[in-house]
Amino acid sequence: MDNYLFNEFNEINAPEWKQKIQVDLKGADYNDTLLWKTDDRITVKPFYTKEDRTNTKINTPEKGFTICQSIYIENEEQSNLFAVNSLKRGAKSIEFKAKCKFNYKTLLKNLDLKNTVLYFKFKFIDANFTIELSDYINSKNCYFNIDTIGNLASTGNWFTNLTNDNNELQQIVEKTHNSICINTSIYQNAGANITQQLAYTLAHANEYLNHFGSKIANKIHFNFSVGSNYFFEISKLRAFRILWSSLLKEYDAKNNKVHLFVTPSTRNKTLYDYNVNMLRTTSECMSAILGGADTISNISYDDIFHLSNEFGERISRNQLLILQQESGLSEAQDFANGVYYIESITQQLSQNALEVFKTIEKSGGFLKQLKEGVIQRKIKESADKEQLKFDSGEIVLLGSNKLQNDKDSMKTDLELFPFVKIRNEKTLIRPIIQKRLAEKLEQKRLHDE
Repeated sequence: MDNYLFNEFNEINAPEWKQKIQVDLKGADYNDTLLWKTDDRITVKPFYTKEDRTNTKINTPEKGFTICQSIYIENEEQSNLFAVNSLKRGAKSIEFKAKCKFNYKTLLKNLDLKNTVLYFKFKFIDANFTIELSDYINSKNCYFNIDTIGNLASTGNWFTNLTNDNNELQQIVEKTHNSICINTSIYQNAGANITQQLAYTLAHANEYLNHFGSKIANKIHFNFSVGSNYFFEISKLRAFRILWSSLLKEYDAKNNKVHLFVTPSTRNKTLYDYNVNMLRTTSECMSAILGGADTISNISYDDIFHLSNEFGERISRNQLLILQQESGLSEAQDFANGVYYIESITQQLSQNALEVFKTIEKSGGFLKQLKEGVIQRKIKESADKEQLKFDSGEIVLLGSNKLQNDKDSMKTDLELFPFVKIRNEKTLIRPIIQKRLAEKLEQKRLHDE
């Protein structure tokens, strides 16, 4: 009875569909007319069938995603109150961001250290402090965002110098869990395309595996940013799990699972008509969920120009709560399995990224190409292409380069400087510059107010 309606129709295979489409095109070429080629060298077809399924096993999280509240440590007591309050209002995880050492006993007061997933993002490296903090927490649910290579890529310098950074990191790796983080957000927010993001992330992580050996594979986790290319961002996270599993097999590492901490991109966020940022982050958080993120930390709609505030943080946290508890996405990490379109994109991204990765390794590795400026140049080329598309209107950010509100005024509402800051300091290498698409346009609008 369930198949009654479908019994009236004959099954049609992919060649028959293509033949029918070719007839309807009335002589126009199928490949030139209907196949879409992306900047990632991905071919998007007008239709997909079960023949496009890859049936690739992806090690997604066993449970659904965890909602994280990110907190900058300015004052330990205030940050502690913010963390306690966030956990009471739906968050299950906290990310603390610190520029310098802090009083961790005050910061972590009244927190359930055994059952709360904690992340620490440091803009410094200090083995003694990190080990001391790890011992105090005494939990495998603690993740340290320590990435010496990522700091070199984003700032142009090591934290102190190569030798000291390696010595400090060596001590941290030996004495703590989850101690190395690959900050892939650098590449996304600088304008790298998705294939580059995947390849550079893999090559970035491979530098640590080469240095420390496969024994530290289970101590590496990843911070990703996702943009607004909905299905491609879902596929990106899934593709990376495939790539990471493949790389660890080469090292004969037994545990090929990977922990992904995901946050929305800042590259497409805007100063004007800033409420649209909520729509962007909602879509991006959905991509993170369906892509199989372990933990998601949303950013507030006013993140680029306001100091952290209760309203903005509450809205961003509630976006995730609605997706998790009211939209049926609490355990959606496997929803994309078997989706023909997503599986096809995932496979193509994996293959293309693997080719780029192999090229990097044959050329001496990621660090070598970073020091020679190759990585920076390729990212800039990709970013420049994307910028031209935005400037011409091919890429649309509503309220910025389309449907502007001429009465929208922002000059008196800036608590933070929302543009790239030019630093007058000597660097070992040219840093990878993270920049939003709308910056040039917004600077002109601010000037004209």
